[in-house]
Amino acid sequence: METNTQTGPVTSAHVYAGVYAGGTHDRAAIPRRDSAWLNEAFSGPSARFLPIWRDLHLIDAADSATPALALLPRDTLGFDPAHGPSVFLGLRDETPVFAVDISTLDEAVLPGAFVPVRPLAAMLSGADTALIAQARSLLSWRAANRFCGRCGALTSSEDGGARLRCSANADHLIFPRVDPVVIMLVRDNDRALLARGTRFPPERRLFSALAGFVEPGESAEEAVAREVFEETGIRITNIRYHSSQPWPYPGALMLGFMADAVTTDLAIDTEEIVEARWVTRDEVRDPSAHAFEIPGPAAIAHHLIAAWREGRD
Repeated sequence: METNTQTGPVTSAHVYAGVYAGGTHDRAAIPRRDSAWLNEAFSGPSARFLPIWRDLHLIDAADSATPALALLPRDTLGFDPAHGPSVFLGLRDETPVFAVDISTLDEAVLPGAFVPVRPLAAMLSGADTALIAQARSLLSWRAANRFCGRCGALTSSEDGGARLRCSANADHLIFPRVDPVVIMLVRDNDRALLARGTRFPPERRLFSALAGFVEPGESAEEAVAREVFEETGIRITNIRYHSSQPWPYPGALMLGFMADAVTTDLAIDTEEIVEARWVTRDEVRDPSAHAFEIPGPAAIAHHLIAAWREGRD
């Protein structure tokens, strides 16, 4: 099995290289179109499998300071990887990697531990979490599209799970869904606007950047201005893109922005926001001393706030 589609990590002035991003594997988009090549990759001895069991991921040394994603050879699995839905993730160091959903098994006993990924995400490498993001998003999308949305016929997987085809209409292709979400840090000179959402319990005073889905028929920049005004009553200007982050719960793409406030009087939408406040850089440097917390490094909000705090915005 040969391929010459080697790719590498993307770099730019503001590339987000944190959790769920920073993938270094080759997605092999051209060779995966060849079903014979894909079948050889799946059945060959070099294939490695990323098992997902009931939304849990298999991690090596999960209780250590250096956990890693477990990618298992076929002879270690103890089951046929064709047992559950699978997707081709790409080539890692020329090794084909597949994710397989084994949730229908009553139990999964494999080397390592099946754990929720969020608590460990910031400790895993970007290369590992990028595989997790791709696997979670594709398998979730595939599970939601077992039947054609137009006619109800069964769908079949192609390109290693990168697209589906309607069994009743061969011309109808279905592609993975990615939901764009804008997340923005608004600044007013030496202050930034943070808010606490209604989805968090009252005892957790987590303040983050504002965020919301891009609606049909609007640009990302228009969504930034609309969401900020709807949630806090603040008018903004100088909207500028910062970075992005895949967020596989189940398939969002977080688009990070910075913006400047034109007005500063708050009028919050109480269905979305419990509390909003202007904070200083000193407060963000030690939030616990000021009775609040900010998102951890697994979230792009953390990095937007850090960029502003350190003058890199």
